[in-house]
Amino acid sequence: MKTTIKDDRTEEQKSTHYWAVIARDRAMSHWGAAKGGISRVAWACKSQEDASKVYDWVATRSEMKNISTIDLRKHKIASQDAHFHIYVADEDHIALAEQ
Repeated sequence: MKTTIKDDRTEEQKSTHYWAVIARDRAMSHWGAAKGGISRVAWACKSQEDASKVYDWVATRSEMKNISTIDLRKHKIASQDAHFHIYVADEDHIALAEQ
């Protein structure tokens, strides 16, 4: 299966935002851009500390399953993944913004 990848990081962020929280998006899998497969989503972070905070936020979302923290530089796309969207979790992200 060919995976459609949407990466919201700039070229610069690809070298600084490689720690990521990845999850299976249960709501978006098997239809739309992920028709016939899994929709996976990741939030790219600057540090493992930021990734830990984003992990806690993702864990509260009922549609997210199989949540883990990864290094995007080493990540291999799974054969069943039809769609993979990488968001950027910067200081303005809800999980990282100062409260």
